[in-house]
Amino acid sequence: MSKPRQTRDAYGEALVEVGRVHSEVVVLDADLYKSTRTVLFRHAYPDRFFDLGIAEMDMVSTGAGMAASGLVPYCNSFAIFLTAHCYDQIRIQIAYPKLHVVLAGSSAGLTQGPDGASHQSLEDVALMRALPNMSVLVPADGVEAAAMTMAAAELEGPVYIRLGRYPVPDIFDSSYAFELGRATWLRHGKDMTLVACGHMVNVALQAAELLAKREVEASVINMSTIKPLDRPAIAQAARDTGLVVTVEEHSIIGGLGSAVAEVMAEEGCGARLVRLGTRDVFGESGTADELLEKHGLTANSIAERTRRELHG
Repeated sequence: MSKPRQTRDAYGEALVEVGRVHSEVVVLDADLYKSTRTVLFRHAYPDRFFDLGIAEMDMVSTGAGMAASGLVPYCNSFAIFLTAHCYDQIRIQIAYPKLHVVLAGSSAGLTQGPDGASHQSLEDVALMRALPNMSVLVPADGVEAAAMTMAAAELEGPVYIRLGRYPVPDIFDSSYAFELGRATWLRHGKDMTLVACGHMVNVALQAAELLAKREVEASVINMSTIKPLDRPAIAQAARDTGLVVTVEEHSIIGGLGSAVAEVMAEEGCGARLVRLGTRDVFGESGTADELLEKHGLTANSIAERTRRELHG
């Protein structure tokens, strides 16, 4: 297994390659370029890098103007600052005119850790998913983060990429090819399906291994595109196993769990759904592992909860 790495690291490295391939790409940051890893692009292409300071709203508006002028801006900040502080600018100046701006929200979720509720984004996917024209991407590992970063330069309209700082081993190898709106089946089982995104995909795989030791066969789906969602994959999982469990480092309100629930209700899947994530609460200070444990987002917790759901 590969050495664990953060998806924000893979993003920063891939961004340099994006800049080499696409001369129209520019990068904007809000005085966080070391944390967002755009410092690598800054060193490689200083004339195409713009630090707007602690002014995310100004950064997003500037990015909109650049996109309207034919450039492809990648706007970067912590996920909660980028989505919540700038919602009006993203909505009216980027999503409404369907401008090609890539929004990269770094240090997302509970695993931002000790900085607490002010810095932990548990609502960002919900905010971005609700916007018309917006694609929402959550990579499972470094390989997928790099592939998404490259692909985002050629997608149509606005794109939100959610990046984390929790180290995760690579699930995919160099043969992986990202396709917008396509889920990846990582494991097949007849008893239940775990649908996860972000670094929770690795945790879901670990949970599936634990379940296998208890003679429970679980499928695992990497739902890295939250919008547009792979509806056929959800419908198939519901038909095949009868129990679908979503796992996300995000509020179960408006995120992956809600997206899957909508599909299952509309498709009349007739299966049960369990949503695992944070439950209508703000974050709090603590280490990443402490917070994941508290919210039941560890392999042991997921395996035990899903086994109870299956047999209860």
